[in-house]
Amino acid sequence: MLSYLKVLWKRRHFPPGPFPLPLVGSLWWIGIGLHPDSLVKLSKAYGNIYTIWVAHHPIVVLSGFQTVKEGLINHSEELVDRPLTHFLIRAFNKKGLAFGNGSTWKQHRRFGIVTMRNLGLGKTGMEYQIEEEAHRLVEAFSRAKGQPLDPSLLISNSVSSLINVVSFGYRFAPDDAKFRRMIAASDYFERFSVSFYHALYNLFPWLMKHLPGPHQKALSCMEMGISYAKEEVDKHRENQNVHEPQDFIDFYLLQMEKSKGDPNSTFNEENLLQCILDLFVAGTETTSSTLQWAVLLMVAYPDVQEKVYKEIEEVLGSSHTIRYEDRKKLPYTNAVIHEAQRAKYILPVGIPRRCSKDLNMLGFHIPKKTLVVTDLNSVLLDPKQWETPGEFNPNHFLDKEGNFVAREEFLPYGAGARVCLGEQMARMELFIFFAHLLRAFRFQLPEGVKELNKDPVVAISMHPHPYKLCAVPRSTLCQII
Repeated sequence: MLSYLKVLWKRRHFPPGPFPLPLVGSLWWIGIGLHPDSLVKLSKAYGNIYTIWVAHHPIVVLSGFQTVKEGLINHSEELVDRPLTHFLIRAFNKKGLAFGNGSTWKQHRRFGIVTMRNLGLGKTGMEYQIEEEAHRLVEAFSRAKGQPLDPSLLISNSVSSLINVVSFGYRFAPDDAKFRRMIAASDYFERFSVSFYHALYNLFPWLMKHLPGPHQKALSCMEMGISYAKEEVDKHRENQNVHEPQDFIDFYLLQMEKSKGDPNSTFNEENLLQCILDLFVAGTETTSSTLQWAVLLMVAYPDVQEKVYKEIEEVLGSSHTIRYEDRKKLPYTNAVIHEAQRAKYILPVGIPRRCSKDLNMLGFHIPKKTLVVTDLNSVLLDPKQWETPGEFNPNHFLDKEGNFVAREEFLPYGAGARVCLGEQMARMELFIFFAHLLRAFRFQLPEGVKELNKDPVVAISMHPHPYKLCAVPRSTLCQII
């Protein structure tokens, strides 16, 4: 009761929100999960900054473009930290890029930016790898010979292979047993992250850590991933050439050597192993789900699909190798990719932040260590910014003359100090993969199927329901391959 009375006292200074009840907080109003529809209702009822309570813990939600921009850009320094729940501390041990804070995060963020640049992101090195993988993906689709197929696994394998090249210096075969186990472990951990058992663990960590259940399997998945990453690090140590680093592990081992003797250095094997897992999960799920949505939308909107194909053929022809710089010549294709990201954003909310210091924002005082969530869906669907926010409309990114228009409101990669480290790589992958697939195939419904489900499966990411389509080869397929 004393704890609940403290909640009622603290609540006076927080942004408005549903009245918290003892133990359950605001869950009586929104349910167990943070579903985008629930957040829409909350913003309509309480405005663009509001508070929900999980048990006796406040979560401040920022909604709409102007409010999210105010938080992530104008108050970037105060919202730079990640939250540290009991389960996240146990799983990530405050290590790595995704959930590191303080000097650990600052040092690894700088290192990550420089390393990605050295690995050729935005240059010919990584672009060449993406083009090669795009050709392999076209070949994999073509083996179905126009018969119904599920594109999700093929797309996930291609995207994962690229992040493996970045991390390990080589790609895995799609049927590699370790690779498949890593994918399965990653999927399970993501599902657990938005489950009731995750919330239960954070409420009763002293009890849950001794009990069997899905939380133990999720932790085992993390341990398996760490063990697998360690095997790769050990291989790199055996073959290390400090003068010619080829991948993320090589660069990190070199940085560890340089940092020896520096008492402030956070570069060590524990952080390296966690960074590898961070790259694998973040570099696979987001881009893979976006590509799956983009292909599904082409089936749902065949007129858009044909317009993309005609633009590619008229501008580039059949034999031209599609490069990232070609997006400037293909404004409609570029607009379709951006609109797929906007209309079918793949995260329920942005990855949560934690106030690193007291924050005064929009007339409210938000204390240090408060968890803050940015509703990026509300930004990408903001009716004040987008002409037809609820519709798939590539014209959102085109001017009257048909030229591509970059939009300030387009924030699928976040903003501020924690903006996605792999944004440039993701943009290259999406454009090159999408353009290759649309030039090679006409995507259509299998015989007897009238439409595909365009509602998302809501988990830690919002990917499409499993679906099948027919990838009918275009007349130029043989020339492309």
